[in-house]
Amino acid sequence: MMIDRAGIKARFEALSPHLDERGRRLLAASEARAAGHGGIMAVSEVTGIARSTIGRGLSDLKAEGAGDRIRRAGGGRKQKSEIDPALLPALNELVQSAIRGDPQAPLLWVSRSQRNLAKALVVQGFDVSHVLVGRLLRKLGFSLQGNRKTLEGSSHPDRDAQFEHINGKIKEFQAAGQPAISVDTKKKELVGDFKNAGRELRPKGNPEPVRVHDFKIPELGKAVPYGIYDITDNSGWVSVGIDHDTASFAVESILGWWREMGQSRYPQANSLLITADCGGSNGARVRLWKHELQRFSDATGLSVTVAHHPPGTSKWNRIEHRLFAFITQNWRGKPLVSHQAIVQLIGSTKTSTGLDVQCQLDSNSYPKGVKVTDAQMNEINLTRDAFHGDWNYKISPRQAPRAQKVINHD
Repeated sequence: MMIDRAGIKARFEALSPHLDERGRRLLAASEARAAGHGGIMAVSEVTGIARSTIGRGLSDLKAEGAGDRIRRAGGGRKQKSEIDPALLPALNELVQSAIRGDPQAPLLWVSRSQRNLAKALVVQGFDVSHVLVGRLLRKLGFSLQGNRKTLEGSSHPDRDAQFEHINGKIKEFQAAGQPAISVDTKKKELVGDFKNAGRELRPKGNPEPVRVHDFKIPELGKAVPYGIYDITDNSGWVSVGIDHDTASFAVESILGWWREMGQSRYPQANSLLITADCGGSNGARVRLWKHELQRFSDATGLSVTVAHHPPGTSKWNRIEHRLFAFITQNWRGKPLVSHQAIVQLIGSTKTSTGLDVQCQLDSNSYPKGVKVTDAQMNEINLTRDAFHGDWNYKISPRQAPRAQKVINHD
């Protein structure tokens, strides 16, 4: 019986591109079995498939429930770490000097780059690439990581209780239909064509040119963004100052939010809750902060309840991750070339959850070092809470609520 070699070749060339390794093996075995005596030799010659492979294909055809395995168990090229058992120990030895943290932790990390580790292994006589080093590091339980700010130092014994107090106050104000806001100063920014962290889409090979050194441009100065985040309404207000970050600037920013956003959204409000950090311009021990809040309360007729976050917990402030984080994402990779550009970038910040942000430039001067006398402090209508009155207090109007007026800073 003559074997139709041309027919076998034509069928194999037509079907082979559509098959995986196992499929081609089975097709070759099927043709060999159909050809009869000498079929394995003939199919091997016209297809280029090894006779041993065709033999395995015949075994697969005979076996019942051959399964979906493409290669036989143990098939394929062996891993480098199996070929050279000394590779993994050598890599592990290299990174031991770079390990940080607890060596008993389930996930370790290294400070050397994969490329540098690969070069060091090549010097020792190993044939490796940085890609292989990456795979081996994962096999060893290592991961290249950045730093994470998680160590807050010693915490106040009443920290958790204060958080519960703040959350309770927020729920209380929300249930009563009264505004509750989170306030803070965002990181000050140099104004000008300076590098801004992050990347943005631009024509290939045409990056935004920026200055090499971050030296303040005197005629442009800096931007001081003070933010107010409405916890219930998921909206934000940012005043971009050009002077100092003082308590007067902070309260003027809150007043700007009340006039432009808060008053229309809470027309029946008679009180306001402010959650703030324990330090900075709105710090719990800043006399000017309380003095200016009294002026705010007198002008608006609102009783102002303040709840400060415990020391060392500024990153827990809601405004940080509900407003400032999205502003940073929105202007990433964009040089903050002018105050107006900063205002526009902040004002255009949106999120899929409906965050609404308004922004305004505040070109007023707010001198540092303003002193509040003991007499002025005694005039503040302040009531301290029974729990940590240094963190929790209320400032009420010094007269009956009346039509709101403008606060003027002389």
